[in-house]
Amino acid sequence: MVNAVTDGAKITLRSVFVVFAISILYLLLSWKLVGFKSDQLVLIGIFCLLYFFTAITRKFILGFSIFIVYWIIFDYMKAFPNYNYNTVHIADLYNLEKRIFGININGKLLTPNEYWRVNGTAFLDIVTGIFYLCWVPVPLAFAGFLFFKNRKQFLYFSMTFVLINLIGFVIYYLYPAAPPWYVEYHGFVFHAHTPGNTAGLAKFDQYFHANIFKSIYSKGSNVFAAMPSLHSSYPVVVLYYGIKNRLGIVNVLFAIVMLGIWFTAVYASHHYILDVLAGITCACTGIALFNLILKKSKTFDSFIQKYEQAIR
Repeated sequence: MVNAVTDGAKITLRSVFVVFAISILYLLLSWKLVGFKSDQLVLIGIFCLLYFFTAITRKFILGFSIFIVYWIIFDYMKAFPNYNYNTVHIADLYNLEKRIFGININGKLLTPNEYWRVNGTAFLDIVTGIFYLCWVPVPLAFAGFLFFKNRKQFLYFSMTFVLINLIGFVIYYLYPAAPPWYVEYHGFVFHAHTPGNTAGLAKFDQYFHANIFKSIYSKGSNVFAAMPSLHSSYPVVVLYYGIKNRLGIVNVLFAIVMLGIWFTAVYASHHYILDVLAGITCACTGIALFNLILKKSKTFDSFIQKYEQAIR
């Protein structure tokens, strides 16, 4: 079935059938697992439009199907909340953060999140909001650049990106963890169906009289998935492949965005420093594991070559 979709630039009756079959299967499975949402029709519409429009758009969307698979898995996590499988860590993670990174203010020990909550500024609210808006657009824009510059590097980056996410998803289920804002609003008592919260990013929305972050976090798959911070992982893999592709001054921008996202994760009370460090470790592990698999597995290398030919 997959071969029928990725087989060359031609549109065939078989490929049309397969694309529509996959689309219907996706909609039915989504309806069963997470309920119907207009986003699902938008995703199918974009995929079909690009697949049938021209040969280059077809290759483009086939390449970016790697990211579509990631998004679908992320969305389907709503159907299987991680707190159903392991105890959610709230107080122990908070206390560990305070013990390692605590800041003593007038005899009171605060976590870095608590410190910035009372010492933030309008300037930092705006700048950190801008940084956090980069966490998906920058990786996707970089992937688009690589698609037109070097298809093999595009595939390497895309698959590394998805692998890092899969590692993070596994940890979410092994170690469900509440974000700092949860402690602020709910204390140490576990409430299973707690909705997402913009936390410190609400100040950005308020400043610009917009609901940018509110709309993003209302669609979150799971509140109790703060460890590791995949927000902190993404800029690491972007910078790694930026350096590999010798992008020069652009890598300085990538590094600034990376540091900005790390700081924002803590400043906005979405992650502890421990979560950020776990995210960085997750990224480094994913990069190392992908390179090891690529080096050791001829089957995987052959798959990469075939995929590259399909989108070239």
